[in-house]
Amino acid sequence: MGLFGNLFGKRDADAGPVDLSVLRTDVHSHFIPGIDDGAQTMDQSMELLTAMAELGYRKVVTTPHNMADGYKNTPEIILGGLERVREELKRRGIPMEIDAAAEYYLDHELEQKVIERKVLTFGNNFLLFELPFISEPNMLLQVVFQMQTLGYRPVLAHPERYAFWYNDFTKYERLKERGVLFQLNMIALSGAYGPQAKQIAEKLIDAGHYDLIGSDCHSMNHVQAIKNTLTRPHLHKVIASGKLLNATL
Repeated sequence: MGLFGNLFGKRDADAGPVDLSVLRTDVHSHFIPGIDDGAQTMDQSMELLTAMAELGYRKVVTTPHNMADGYKNTPEIILGGLERVREELKRRGIPMEIDAAAEYYLDHELEQKVIERKVLTFGNNFLLFELPFISEPNMLLQVVFQMQTLGYRPVLAHPERYAFWYNDFTKYERLKERGVLFQLNMIALSGAYGPQAKQIAEKLIDAGHYDLIGSDCHSMNHVQAIKNTLTRPHLHKVIASGKLLNATL
């Protein structure tokens, strides 16, 4: 999808680099080794977590993929992996706190997982979920309602990446009216997902619609992408908005 194709192109009028320590916590990443498309080894996990600490983060909430037809990461698998990562962080003396939730794919199984409370959350019962990239699922609002009925606070991962909404900004506004929180993938602001995703991310920032920022970090390529985003004016704007919940986690 040309994820990093625009990282080294022409920049907007840049400000100085953002100090990410003001966020304190990253809420979207893939650092538990060998269970999804993120870190594959413990050494890779430690390299990534060291890089996150160097960027200024003091805590990460790592969120492995969970989907019916892909990464079948149960809470037991995720929490077992989390403990191994915590032990290795302590052994190596890396100054990073880590918790775990999951990034739930909205598929035919998610509603039942929610009903049975077989989901992992972070913070104030935040439940991170993502959508297919091809089309809006018919059951989106139904599943959101079920989450809220059971006391979860739905957090939509990277809304700026869903091209099926690009020509109808009211879709975003309706979700916000229904109480859905939005999580920005920071690197969208450097054009990592293409110019349209960057434009939508900036429009969502201008509208005050983001509640959380995540790195969605899978690899050291993502770390470099984050570094290339730090001077973007809209990153400064969203962090200065006073709306972000990262530092409360």
